[in-house]
Amino acid sequence: MPTFPDALVTEHLLDAHINLEPPESLGQTPFGSRAIFMVKDGVFEGPRLRGIVRPGGGDWFLTLANGVGELDVRATFQTDDGAPIFVSYHGILDATPEVIARALGGEDVPLSEFYFRTAPRFETGHEKYAWLNKLVCVGVGYFGAGTVGYRIFAVK
Repeated sequence: MPTFPDALVTEHLLDAHINLEPPESLGQTPFGSRAIFMVKDGVFEGPRLRGIVRPGGGDWFLTLANGVGELDVRATFQTDDGAPIFVSYHGILDATPEVIARALGGEDVPLSEFYFRTAPRFETGHEKYAWLNKLVCVGVGYFGAGTVGYRIFAVK
């Protein structure tokens, strides 16, 4: 029987910084409180790729009954050489109401004060970036008033 590793090895893939439109609240739904955050614009950069985050993607964010936020994100990245890359992910944002208020009020809240993790998946037909289609990734996020960002790692 094979021996499993004691820990995962990751490699920094990219950092993304995204500006958001004001959220549209759907109110309390049967699944929780739903708000939609549309992408205004953004940038990403890593050791092997960089570019912009195109407008029009978004997060169909759901706050569950226990106060934990569940992300459901779809966005389009475009590399500096023109390749479109579809990015989708689910994730968890677990922060106290006080931390959320501080972050949305403009404070740079330390990442240690909340849990914000994602599992991005990349999809592209561009030959130069086809290697992205084969990755399993994890991300650590931050959020603030009208902004969100991620450091994304590829699991090796």
